[in-house]
Amino acid sequence: MVILTLNCGSSSVKYQLYDWDRKEVMAAGIVERVTQEGSQIKHKAQGKDEYVKIRHCPDHTTAIALIEETILDSEAGVIKNIDEIKAVGHRAVHGGDKFAQSVIVDDGVLNTLKDLQDLAPLHNPANIMGIVAAQTLLPDVPHCAVMDTAWHQTMPNKAFLYALPYEWYEKYGVRRYGFHGTSFLYTAKRAAVLLGKDPFETNLIIAHIGNGSSINAVKNGISVDTSMGLTPLEGLIMGTRSGDHDPAIAYYIMRQTGSSAWDVETALNKKSGVLGITGKWVDRRDIEIAAEGGNERARLAIEMEGYRLKKYIGSYMAVLGRVDAIVFTAGVGERGPVTREEATSGLEGYGIVVDKERNWASMTKNAETEISAADSPTKVFVIPTYE
Repeated sequence: MVILTLNCGSSSVKYQLYDWDRKEVMAAGIVERVTQEGSQIKHKAQGKDEYVKIRHCPDHTTAIALIEETILDSEAGVIKNIDEIKAVGHRAVHGGDKFAQSVIVDDGVLNTLKDLQDLAPLHNPANIMGIVAAQTLLPDVPHCAVMDTAWHQTMPNKAFLYALPYEWYEKYGVRRYGFHGTSFLYTAKRAAVLLGKDPFETNLIIAHIGNGSSINAVKNGISVDTSMGLTPLEGLIMGTRSGDHDPAIAYYIMRQTGSSAWDVETALNKKSGVLGITGKWVDRRDIEIAAEGGNERARLAIEMEGYRLKKYIGSYMAVLGRVDAIVFTAGVGERGPVTREEATSGLEGYGIVVDKERNWASMTKNAETEISAADSPTKVFVIPTYE
């Protein structure tokens, strides 16, 4: 069975064609600059060179039509007839508290996702447009929505509620939802395999570290706490997001500068994090090079990001009681030994001992590795995510 998966952003559509029977990726790619000038598709099929084609895509329907055209292309394509696709999977960022698992998309599901748009105004509208566009082009196959938030619906109310007026939760859905759920689900299952344990008897702390970062406490195989909240802004220091900070800062800056609420929200999401600290860099590799060259703010960014990670690891150890493994995943988690070292150094007294050579040898997104020392009571893994 061939499955098409789609991840529709506001200006892009990522896709993958997967052969379920052979358990292999047939092709993958991205349509960039959707709704903008200069849109193009970058497509890579198994055993073939990368294929690039410029095509104006004023909307997501046009972008998905371009994907269809490309996967059927006599040279770049991998299937001969669109009917070979038997199912379509869609990433949906925010399912609120309405979805605890993936669902087959029907009118009711679409309407619910539309009702939740205010919780994810940058993501859900694009997700919905992608679903509708794909249903138009592939109307006779099931479409499944996979929510980033669904994995965290097992959190108890003491973990997901904020100490705010309770009516804000009742009327407006203000609570911690968490994100990166598909990544945490996958890496939690793989960690259980590496440990040789039943997933539902496994306690983990999983750090998904990339441009967007969050950390997850997994107890007996289910999510019990996570760092991201109502939106992806809360929690760890990220590429351009601030993570945890005093909420009164926003009002203080608005009063001091005359900035609007939108200006401050933009700054917190797009001008903060390691970019805000360094003033110019988001890519951790660039920051590490600058730090090695003596740039003090680059060194500070590395230390601050690692310190925030360490604080969350410690707090989640207290929540879980017993931790079988720490897991690092996503771009920086998989290929960032500096960040992993900053996050775990000094935790030896708590049973987390990282082998320095193993840590520095693990810089790939293609292999699962153990970077803990042989005598470490708690295992430390690097597991490439497969969202």
